[in-house]
Amino acid sequence: MRVNARRVLACLVVVVAVSLPALGMSKGPSASNSNDDLTVKYGCTCHNNGAPSDRAVVMVTGVPLMYDTSEEYQLTIRVADSLTLSGADGNTHAGFLISSDSVGNFSWDESEEIRYAEGRSDDVSHSDPSLEGIWTINWMSPSEDVGAVQFWLAGNSVDGAGIPDDMDYWNILSFSINPPGTITTDESGSTLETRTISVGTYDSLFLIEVSEEQLVQERQDALSHRVFSQGNLFFWTSLTALIIGAVMQKEILERKYEDGPEFLASELAYPQGFRRAVVCAFSFYFAVGWANSENSITFQGVDFTDFVTGTAFFISAWAAYGVYRTILAARSDPEVKDVM
Repeated sequence: MRVNARRVLACLVVVVAVSLPALGMSKGPSASNSNDDLTVKYGCTCHNNGAPSDRAVVMVTGVPLMYDTSEEYQLTIRVADSLTLSGADGNTHAGFLISSDSVGNFSWDESEEIRYAEGRSDDVSHSDPSLEGIWTINWMSPSEDVGAVQFWLAGNSVDGAGIPDDMDYWNILSFSINPPGTITTDESGSTLETRTISVGTYDSLFLIEVSEEQLVQERQDALSHRVFSQGNLFFWTSLTALIIGAVMQKEILERKYEDGPEFLASELAYPQGFRRAVVCAFSFYFAVGWANSENSITFQGVDFTDFVTGTAFFISAWAAYGVYRTILAARSDPEVKDVM
């Protein structure tokens, strides 16, 4: 028994040790990689076997050429798989980590899925992987001239499998903002006010060629998706219609032959009716919420929003019908076997 216990304990330790990195990075990358180097400056050692990839396009817009003291600048960060940007099949989840080496301060709107990086309280990271890969943050410049300010921006584009593997890609972008009074020009202020800086492969982003095999695959995927959607719609609509038809037939026959549900004592009817009413209310509440929500309910790339919403409405209606049947049973006349 002791040997078995030690083996179970060893297995649990291994599982926890393996899962901790994935769990930790799901809420943003750690400040240091496995080599104890800063992730934002030297990159990630877990994704893509620790090597950067040009497939990860990292972009930041709204970067000023020169900062003014105590001035706030809005920066928009974009991270994506270049294949996905060009319309091909690529990674769909993204994250980022940005640092200014504690010069100035970052802030953001509460609606953004952003937090301060663990272990580097002045750096900023995502709080949840993003499907869009777009974040907007504000940078407040220092209150005095501290010289050029250097920024580092690391971004990763992942496949959403939940584990860091060689199908996840990352890249690093660094840039600087000049100190006040160092740039003068006769051109308009808008010309040199802000700029866009990016890193990533140019060929896969702008010169991708779609092969005939890819076109055939896209047509087959579209056809299978249409067949799947229409088949599901037909199946569940037919099933719902059969259930409703059977219920209506039962109600008609009960009225015709003056029959009905068996007698149910009040001490049983009240709890049963209450439970069914609660299920009806909760199902209807969730159904209305999902129907009015702009967020999709997806699983492995398939949108189940309509199916889940329809199921919730059906459960609500079925529970309401159950309440009705409970009331009928409570009002039925008891037979001899019911009072014995």
